[in-house]
Amino acid sequence: MIKPLKKAVLPVAGLGTRFLPATKSMPKEMLPVVDRPLIQYAIDEAREAGIEEFCLVSSRGKDSLIDYFDVAPELEDALRARNKTSALKALEATRVTPGSMISVRQQEPLGLGHAIWCAREFIGNDPFAILLPDDIVQSRTSCVAQLAEVYKKTGGNVLAVTEVPREQTSSYGILDIGADDGTLVEVKGLVEKPDPKDAPSNLSVIGRYVLTADVLVHLAKQEKGAGGEIQLTDAMAKTIGHVPFHGYRYEGKRFDCGSKIGFLEAQIAFALEREDLGSDVRNFLKKYT
Repeated sequence: MIKPLKKAVLPVAGLGTRFLPATKSMPKEMLPVVDRPLIQYAIDEAREAGIEEFCLVSSRGKDSLIDYFDVAPELEDALRARNKTSALKALEATRVTPGSMISVRQQEPLGLGHAIWCAREFIGNDPFAILLPDDIVQSRTSCVAQLAEVYKKTGGNVLAVTEVPREQTSSYGILDIGADDGTLVEVKGLVEKPDPKDAPSNLSVIGRYVLTADVLVHLAKQEKGAGGEIQLTDAMAKTIGHVPFHGYRYEGKRFDCGSKIGFLEAQIAFALEREDLGSDVRNFLKKYT
């Protein structure tokens, strides 16, 4: 029997050094794309997939991420007094069901695998999604919802994957693939940041995963991999052959908001699809082309 997917882990402990000085006193996950912070895009995407419980793996100075999803009585009272109904409606999406969000600390920056291991008590024996807020995906159906539909059919682990130029494989987790129907691929192996000449394919993992709790057995060993960090890719690779394992070529456009160029591109792309902004954005872009 395939267990329902109801939990998500969001690693948010990074320092955001590529966006200094903006991130000196503000978590990078609070940087807005148009008028929503990166963290809300991730939570909204997970909720569209039917996920109900959330764990933020954070670090010192990141309490504002939890505060963001809390009720703000003084602000809401002031908006009601001024009859700011549209602003009140915008705040509704920033609330989560009481008791549905927790935060755990990753005291040391020991890698993505270590961050997921820090959420082990939250995960328990249940399947869970991982969303890296640096990645946002513009799509008709949320990327995690797409993965959740595949998971319902296959069980096991399902990763969102996309093709990258072979010369860039050293920046990504890369799949060694078996059967491939053009959308769903069998995962035979995983390699973290391989040299292009050694890469088994150019199919890379992005920051969206659905995993079973089996991966925790391997993360608990705290084995270090590429860069001297505890790599999630290495632990996932050890589950191959023990649980079903697939990569899914998701529908949508991924933006790497961990880079300045990706972040700026996301601003434009998401603004252009807004009914209230698209036309004006197209007009002002003409000034710069």
